[in-house]
Amino acid sequence: MATITAKTIRETANKALGISPEDAKISKTYLTVAFSALLLGGFLGLLQGLNRAGLLEMPSWLNYYQVLTAHGVLLILVLTAFFIIGYFYAGMSHTLGGLLPKVRKIVWTGFVSKMIGIVLVVIPILMNEASVMYTFYPPMAAHPMFYFGLVFVALGIWLACVGCFINVANWRKNHKGQHVPIFAYFATGVFVLLFFALIPVAIEVFMIIPWVLGWVDGINVMVSRTLFWAFGHTLVNIWYLSATSAWYVVVPKIIGGRRWSDTLTRVVIIALVVMNITGGFHHQIIDPGIDEGIKYMHVFMSLAIGFPSLMTAYAMFAVFERTARKKGGKGLLGWYKKLPWGDVRFLAPFIAMAAFIPAGAGGIVQSTNQLDQVVHNTMWIVGHFHLTLGMSVVMTFFGITYWLVPFISGRVLTPKMNKLGIIQTIIWTIGMTLMAGAMHWVGLLGSPRRTSYSTYFDNATALSWDPYLFFLAIGGTLLIIGVILQVYAVFNMMFFAPKGETEFPLAEEEEGAAKTPYWTERWGLWIVVMLIVVSMAYVIPLTEFIVNAPPGSPPLKTW
Repeated sequence: MATITAKTIRETANKALGISPEDAKISKTYLTVAFSALLLGGFLGLLQGLNRAGLLEMPSWLNYYQVLTAHGVLLILVLTAFFIIGYFYAGMSHTLGGLLPKVRKIVWTGFVSKMIGIVLVVIPILMNEASVMYTFYPPMAAHPMFYFGLVFVALGIWLACVGCFINVANWRKNHKGQHVPIFAYFATGVFVLLFFALIPVAIEVFMIIPWVLGWVDGINVMVSRTLFWAFGHTLVNIWYLSATSAWYVVVPKIIGGRRWSDTLTRVVIIALVVMNITGGFHHQIIDPGIDEGIKYMHVFMSLAIGFPSLMTAYAMFAVFERTARKKGGKGLLGWYKKLPWGDVRFLAPFIAMAAFIPAGAGGIVQSTNQLDQVVHNTMWIVGHFHLTLGMSVVMTFFGITYWLVPFISGRVLTPKMNKLGIIQTIIWTIGMTLMAGAMHWVGLLGSPRRTSYSTYFDNATALSWDPYLFFLAIGGTLLIIGVILQVYAVFNMMFFAPKGETEFPLAEEEEGAAKTPYWTERWGLWIVVMLIVVSMAYVIPLTEFIVNAPPGSPPLKTW
């Protein structure tokens, strides 16, 4: 009885206060690191863009490939991982009645591990001993410290996953027969994907460490590339699933509506978890040594992920229309006028959703064998990546900050800060549209990715790329302005905004909704299904790569 009473008191207090100071401190610390990484990574991105456009000559002590590696690590690993953990832990604290004391210890231990790892990763990058870009697979080899740092980063993220599982399991034990709150359900899906995505890349890193230390002469490049992309492809969809959590659960509340079918929402999460990891080979369509049938299977799995995305598009625009019509919206499209376009908490994620339409179409191009042959090693890929991460994901994250940061800080979003957010959103949208659009177009004209600026001895084709690369530089300049404004907004809301209460906006389910079936809660079953699908996709090709292995590659330093 004492345990039940203590639990009830904790849950009631947490609901009334929003979030406990101990839990808020975790999220604030993680978000501080995330947006510090955005600021530094953004400036490095500007240097890249200006150099790629031929407008800036990099100094001898800081070359293009150092900057590219640091930019990728800071924004792809640090910004996303720290934001996702800070965001979901705040939501779990709010919806599950607070974090357990042991979970707090676990997630703080994970934080320390990740920070140690980041320092170990950054040092060799600054020494120009790890310019292997964020795709850190052989045959290029970095300093051993770089890979030891990655081990600590992975360990820290794993600990965050374990903390989530413990907290959700404890809630389920105390609420038998009930559905896990939808936000915590999203968190479970994201952390399940993170947990299993880290396994192949951890295996890869432990293959690389003895290789770079000189303990073994060669390494199987095909195996290491395949393990990396089993992680890399999944990471992209971890970001996407994190963004959709706000689309499904938060945005409907902000516009004054209710969220769409609870069952559909949970099915989308399950589908993304089950089908995701097996799409990794679509990043290796042009790689030799992979059986054609295996490639077709991975292409199919990559395209299959489009179905939950289409379900999401239908659900979200149905919510928009239904809510706007209840507010008096008329006509075929006139109801859009009733949506709160002046609220940055809605505008930023809405533009992010709209951007996912061309971004998803570009993903289909790259999953198709014939089309991928044309664009694979061109700037098109870089443009696609910036459209998906830089628009669909990061803009959603920006929109989240305008209520999340005040919520965890005990402050409020002022009209002045909301207006600044609107301006930042517009600048970011224009900048990313110019930059990503120029990258797509110049990629179709043959401009290669992963290279610094070159005219290739004043080749006419290479010189024809310059006007488009100039637009890339303009977009990059606007983006750094957007970065500065966003980082300013985050730290202003965290430390200087007026004190007050801010709601964690969680939309209620639609009225008269059908009961959600309990099989959606069988995470053990869905994980087994996921592992079966992963085995179907990877066991045969990995066995082939190992049994009929090509000669191992020695470590190469190409910079």
